[in-house]
Amino acid sequence: MYRTHSNGELRLTHVGQEVTLAGWVQKSRDKGFMIWVDLRDRYGITQLIFDEERTPKDIMERAKALGREFVIQVTGEVIERVSKNKNIATGEVEILVKELTVLNKAKVPPFTIEDETDGGDELRMKYRYLDIRRNPVKNNLIFRHKVAQEVRNYLSKEGFIEVETPYLIKSTPEGARDFVVPSRMNEGQFYALPQSPQTFKQLLMIGGMDKYFQIVKCFRDEDLRADRQPEFTQIDCEMAFVEQEDILTVFEGLTRHLLKEVNGVTVGDFPRMTFDEAMKRYGNDKPDIRFGMEFGELNEVAKHKDFNVFNNAELVVGIAVPGAASYTRKEIDRLIDWVKRPQVGALGMVYVKCNEDGTYKSSVDKFYNQEDLALWAKATGAKAGDLICVLSGDTAKVRTQLSALRMELAERLGLRKPSEFAPLWVVDFPLLEWDEETERYHAMHHPFTSPKPEDIALLDTNPGKVRANAYDLVLNGNEIGGGSIRIHDKETQSLMFDHLGFTQEEAKKQFGFLMNAFEYGAPPHGGIAFGLDRLVAILGGQETIRDFIAFPKNNSGRDVMIDAPATIDDEQLNELHLKVEL
Repeated sequence: MYRTHSNGELRLTHVGQEVTLAGWVQKSRDKGFMIWVDLRDRYGITQLIFDEERTPKDIMERAKALGREFVIQVTGEVIERVSKNKNIATGEVEILVKELTVLNKAKVPPFTIEDETDGGDELRMKYRYLDIRRNPVKNNLIFRHKVAQEVRNYLSKEGFIEVETPYLIKSTPEGARDFVVPSRMNEGQFYALPQSPQTFKQLLMIGGMDKYFQIVKCFRDEDLRADRQPEFTQIDCEMAFVEQEDILTVFEGLTRHLLKEVNGVTVGDFPRMTFDEAMKRYGNDKPDIRFGMEFGELNEVAKHKDFNVFNNAELVVGIAVPGAASYTRKEIDRLIDWVKRPQVGALGMVYVKCNEDGTYKSSVDKFYNQEDLALWAKATGAKAGDLICVLSGDTAKVRTQLSALRMELAERLGLRKPSEFAPLWVVDFPLLEWDEETERYHAMHHPFTSPKPEDIALLDTNPGKVRANAYDLVLNGNEIGGGSIRIHDKETQSLMFDHLGFTQEEAKKQFGFLMNAFEYGAPPHGGIAFGLDRLVAILGGQETIRDFIAFPKNNSGRDVMIDAPATIDDEQLNELHLKVEL
């Protein structure tokens, strides 16, 4: 045996026992006559002691030569520490070493393997196998495992069956670009890696599986924005003979279960909000409702004065920032510069200070009197001591801009507390959205989303007003899950393809297998997919997914550790009947 115990389990009750431990040298402290070594493994740290009065001379000499991250095995007696360390679980004991074996030497690591490291992101990703030894990353991966296990526990008890679906599939238009894989045995033809198992889970419902789930890798070849990965993990679920309410109930239950079992948190009711309401109140379809600062629309009280910036705007809208009336002009100017950044794109910002004495001080005092500004305060819910920030412009753009400002201010004010959890459902999404480049409608979610039955007639007269039987689960300002009731009959699916601009030939080529399956008794069905990476990060009190993924890609989609993607040799290209032209 390499070890009788882990480095995290020895206590005072083990004093007097002879044990064998193995692990990595965290650090060594040499006092000449005595050497202390911290030995680390996944479970914790145990202090080793080498004492020239009690330790054989040859072992003492080998102990002096130990370096950081050497892999060693020791045998010795558990003794009580004179100077106890309350910061680690094994801090009351140490091992008086009698035998020492160096299992492997190690080069000096390129960064310190401590909770607080001196390694930058790229360096740590290049040596990810070393980064995983650090407690923050190690604990995140263990935490991810716990979440995945609780997902499986809950869904299995609810009667779901875990079914694996293939990775080598057919390329279908589902929004992002597919990653494609050339087929050696089928010249000139390609597989695609799945953006989701969407059609397969629908086929499983047609196959009578009734309740399916899978924790599955998905792939999207898209330009990477912040905190996105080209490969990601979904908790993919589908149910037959259900309506929207059935699905919301089951997966609200899953979310409650995870918050309780993983975080020890009990949450109340999950509010529900329509897409239109979310956009009007918060400017986006995944609002963080842990704090206020709801939008107040000001068209009726801010227009028709002499201020043409507002008069010419489609929407004038503001938020009340709690306690920010004390901001100096310099601080407000920094806010204005922030919203004018290209990433936000506002042309400027109007502000109103709500003074403690009930008066108002505004950047547009020339155009608006105290009575006018009092109406602004009423519309935004501003109180004495608050700051009203107002943006104006095209409705869609200004809502996006003010939403970004709202989130930035909440971050600065410490209102986005990671230990608080505020879930909600956003429902009644538009079925279709207009694409200016292609000048046609695209499915907001995917082509298999069912329209609200009462809106189907609008497909011919006002497609943009058709609501989808779709829903997103939002947690702390992040979409953690999204799904819909699916179309389950060939006629409605054909109608949907028509409105998405597919010819009959294109629809048959892309989705003929699914359309054929609908002819053999497809049950009503629907489902949802959770983003596991994002869910785990939020439950872990963070919003960055990278450190909850064992081997992530960088923002260019590269694995800098193994240097992928990479070129392949001419022999492989010839086998695949491919030619590279750059």
